[in-house]
Amino acid sequence: MHSSESTDLSSAQPTVAYDSILDLAPYQTGKPVEELTREYGVSDVVKLASNENPIGCSPAVTLAITEQLGQLSRYPDGNGYYLKQGIAEFTGIKLDGITLGNGSNDLLDILARTFVGTDDAIVYSQYAFVVYSMLAKMQGATGIEVPAQRFGHDLDAMRQAVEDNANTKIVFIANPNNPTGTQLERAELRQFVASLPSSVLVVLDEAYTEYSPESNNRALLDEFDNVVIVRTFSKAYGLAGLRIGYALSSAPIAGLLNRVRQPFNVSRIGLAAAAAALADQDFIETVCQTNREQMQWLEKQFDTLGLGFIKSHANFIMVEIDDEDTAAINQALLEQGVIVRPLVGYGLPDWLRITVGVAEENMRLIDTLRSILTDD
Repeated sequence: MHSSESTDLSSAQPTVAYDSILDLAPYQTGKPVEELTREYGVSDVVKLASNENPIGCSPAVTLAITEQLGQLSRYPDGNGYYLKQGIAEFTGIKLDGITLGNGSNDLLDILARTFVGTDDAIVYSQYAFVVYSMLAKMQGATGIEVPAQRFGHDLDAMRQAVEDNANTKIVFIANPNNPTGTQLERAELRQFVASLPSSVLVVLDEAYTEYSPESNNRALLDEFDNVVIVRTFSKAYGLAGLRIGYALSSAPIAGLLNRVRQPFNVSRIGLAAAAAALADQDFIETVCQTNREQMQWLEKQFDTLGLGFIKSHANFIMVEIDDEDTAAINQALLEQGVIVRPLVGYGLPDWLRITVGVAEENMRLIDTLRSILTDD
């Protein structure tokens, strides 16, 4: 039966699931090269804003992708068996403890959707990856930001936050941390996990672990069932454009995550590329060695320029601009074709996060920055 009263659907307001969505700002990505070219007409652009691998990916990836081009009309393996097999051999985790995602961000989202409700809380550190606070708002949950200690995680304070909030379901820890590059000691992190109730998940975001082997806390999975480690192929492996990551956990947790994740959430090309990239660890060693050398060079240059920085264990470095208008310096860099990441959104308005590039890119950055600071 149809109502005699008509409804003007065009004027109806959408229903917001949670009030917190109204406070949720879209994630700000690094400015694309194409956008800078359109805005300023700069053709020779150096992008050092998104912590991408400036070397690229393993040559083996190209062959793996090529072999899949004739199968693009077919769905990928929804279980990702061969990639999981490679991850299992690499990490020593059984296949039933591995979950694949469309980048590590996808896995962080799946974790929140699986374990966090509107009456729950998520604990994370100040100056940590902004997605953690976003996930709390997406779930309509309480986000508890714990003040940082020397720009890194204050685990004692985070432990206290969990004790003070019995509804805490997840603690997110980025190690090395983005955007500050700080790193936690293994013994300190183990003690932290041991001090928490087993009902609280500790999610270790190890997106940059290849750059710092000391940040690999895989051993915690053998001792604690409430630890989940999330990693990505977007950074050292150079597959940011394909969006693929993985989570390591106990089998029961992985079983829940695999119920919630979308079917076919990793593409056929992504599966093949990641498997090939993982198998070429010689390439990863080259990537990391280059990063170490260039990081040391950049640190010396920043010292020469009188700029402060935070010692980083990743492939980026956070630099303090001793100037009242960091935004103006960032703008000047953009106008000369150098893209870095301002950190206003992290509550760090006087800092820029700079990805470590290859030698030519880093020299271009320093030369441009020196000329801007000299002109000031």
